Amino acid sequence: MSKILIRGAKVLGGEPQDVLIDGETIAQVGAGLEAGDATVVEADGQILLPGLVDLHTHLREPGREDSETVLTGTKAAAVGGYTAVHAMANTFPVADTAGVVEQVWRLGRESGYCDVQPVGAVTVGLEGKQLAELGAMHDSAAGVKVFSDDGKCVDDAVIMRRALEYVKAFDGVVAQHAQEPRLTEGAQMNEGIVSAELGLGGWPAVAEESIIARDVLLAAHVGSRVHICHLSTAGSVEIVRWAKSKGWNVTAEVTPHHLLLTDELVRSYNPVYKVNPPLRTETDVMALREALADGTIDCVATDHAPHPHEDKDCEWAAAAMGMVGLETALSVVQQTMVETGLIDWAGVADRMSFRPAAIGRLDGHGRPVSAGEPANLTLVDPAYRGVVDPAGFASRSRNTPYEGRELPGRVTHTFLRGRATVVDGKLA
Repeated sequence: MSKILIRGAKVLGGEPQDVLIDGETIAQVGAGLEAGDATVVEADGQILLPGLVDLHTHLREPGREDSETVLTGTKAAAVGGYTAVHAMANTFPVADTAGVVEQVWRLGRESGYCDVQPVGAVTVGLEGKQLAELGAMHDSAAGVKVFSDDGKCVDDAVIMRRALEYVKAFDGVVAQHAQEPRLTEGAQMNEGIVSAELGLGGWPAVAEESIIARDVLLAAHVGSRVHICHLSTAGSVEIVRWAKSKGWNVTAEVTPHHLLLTDELVRSYNPVYKVNPPLRTETDVMALREALADGTIDCVATDHAPHPHEDKDCEWAAAAMGMVGLETALSVVQQTMVETGLIDWAGVADRMSFRPAAIGRLDGHGRPVSAGEPANLTLVDPAYRGVVDPAGFASRSRNTPYEGRELPGRVTHTFLRGRATVVDGKLA
């Protein structure tokens, strides 16, 4: 069994401590620990966090391996400091059966870079007409606990109610892509001043907010859990805040790009900024930051959406929606939340590890950095500043909105059950 001593790291941003890893477990945490026969990682000035957990990752396999594979996606996750990701169901074939989710789960186990927890589809083929094999996916080796038709909204209220009733039996959660389809027909970007000036079809905030309002009411009626994917508007924040004030079992996530970027960027007509839900206004961005800080929004989720070059390097209307995000998420959160004083590094651990693991009921992740816990850890150099160059990404795709932008922070080491998957910022 190998031993690793992380020396002088600020655990969750606190006082410097040493952390001894023995095999797959944290053996000791304290000051002045003896190295003995352990490999020493000098971590002066660095922040030690529990391994990050992403509730919303598109790994594209099976079916779109030209965009990403489970292997390349988990490599990207490890570089970004993640030790676990939830793989969305909009693959080809759709992950709506026990067989497909088990395939994704097994590919994750084989990768060795990051644990992969499949998300099962709510409806057959993501068509919104008939419930998928929710029980069979939960009972499979993959042990699915999160179900989502992400990419499409479960817009039929009866189907959504039945899904909430079904997953309640095993404490599952339905993660909703909140988008009223009739209100977004032909939509190309956020509906507002910029869309009017550019002549692009507008995507109104109410298309998101109306579905969230309906679904928090349904979840309360059923007594089940609903999770709101990639919340993006100030109005959505208020609805979730109201639902939580009622004590309803509602959680929500925000993406890094919705914490930083606005619809003003669409003036460039660069399809790299085309995403679902669309980039919103500065007012929305500020509301999302405040809501993440006060806990109304529970966690940060990347919505890592890789696409091949030809799907993004084209005219705006024809371009696919989505951005890669696993390798830059922590840097964006540092810039928007930590360096603005909205949260500290303990808050980062909460929003990017503890809470997403709890929402996904993911064992072994999102655990305290203390003796006896699994050694799923991320070491971050917060003083680092670097310009984003997608040519160096571990992801198979390059559709990042941050190319050429300077971002703070860098993951120097990632440990998955005590084994280094990233060393000095590079894949082990």
